[in-house]
Amino acid sequence: MMTFRQFASKPESIPATTSWYLADLGEARGKQDLFTKQSPQKLRVLRENAMIESAVSSNRIEGVTVDQTRIRTVVFGKSILHDRDEEEVRGYRDALKLIHEQGRSLLVTEETILNLHRLCRGDIWDAGKYKEKDGDIIERYPDGRERVRFKTVPAAKTPALMKSLMEKWEQCLLEKWVHPLIAMAGFNLDFLCIHPFRDGNGRVSRLLLLLQCYHLGYEVGRYISLERLIEQNKERYYETLERSSESWHESKHDPWPYINFVLYTLKTAYREFEERVGQIKGLRGSKTELVGAAVQMFSKPFMVSDLERSCPGVSRDMVRKVLRDLQKSGQVECLGRGPGAPWRRKGITSKRG
Repeated sequence: MMTFRQFASKPESIPATTSWYLADLGEARGKQDLFTKQSPQKLRVLRENAMIESAVSSNRIEGVTVDQTRIRTVVFGKSILHDRDEEEVRGYRDALKLIHEQGRSLLVTEETILNLHRLCRGDIWDAGKYKEKDGDIIERYPDGRERVRFKTVPAAKTPALMKSLMEKWEQCLLEKWVHPLIAMAGFNLDFLCIHPFRDGNGRVSRLLLLLQCYHLGYEVGRYISLERLIEQNKERYYETLERSSESWHESKHDPWPYINFVLYTLKTAYREFEERVGQIKGLRGSKTELVGAAVQMFSKPFMVSDLERSCPGVSRDMVRKVLRDLQKSGQVECLGRGPGAPWRRKGITSKRG
């Protein structure tokens, strides 16, 4: 809402970095149809993996985790769930399924936002309801210290500001205050600053990001998990969010650090999509192909646990088998001994980071 107040003045210039991201994303969108007309089997593998990664990563950012061996069962199965964390991961899966199936026809409204929150929060008492009490974002340190990282909008003002945010979003697109992708990132920032729910704001913000990408014609989130990319850059995510939320209540904040992070994430997704479409050969042996494709994403030495994070639903035994096969073919090498030894692609330096 406060970011859209700035956009309403139709800024005459935007940061150079933002312009570069927009140019790259315009080119990527132009090639999107070419890649989505590839083998249906290839795309099926990518869609399945993205669904798992998104449900797991978006919850894991918030400290919600499930046993590695049960990920596929929780996301795709219908079995009885073991605990609250599994309920939230499956609920996020349901929200993703709704967005993937309805895409552009699912309007960005308060009703949609409340429904997404209800889905991803499961049967908890305030699922699908705006917060009833004020609550600031508190950062807690290991030594017990605390600090207020951001003062959120009071509960009493939340419904009015959410209604205003919906109106500003539509008006911005209609009157073309800024590029639609900038508007999308600005919406995401304002939503997080309003902080309309007691809990689950981050997860709903990522679902909205996916939905609005569909509305704008950027469908890479169907095949590459935006949530996983955000998790992999979690420190930068929180850093840019904090920088861009300073003085938000006075509409004197600098939204560009967070906007650029969102655009960077989307650009990274398209680059990875192009690379993976060329690497995955088909549904048969798809887990092997997924692990092989994940290995190619590492420019630095990696651990088996890193591969497991990149390939949720693939067992550790399968990951190790693929690594051994790649080692035999001369594509990777092990840099030590024992189960905790790092690996690297051939030709990559041994420095980890």
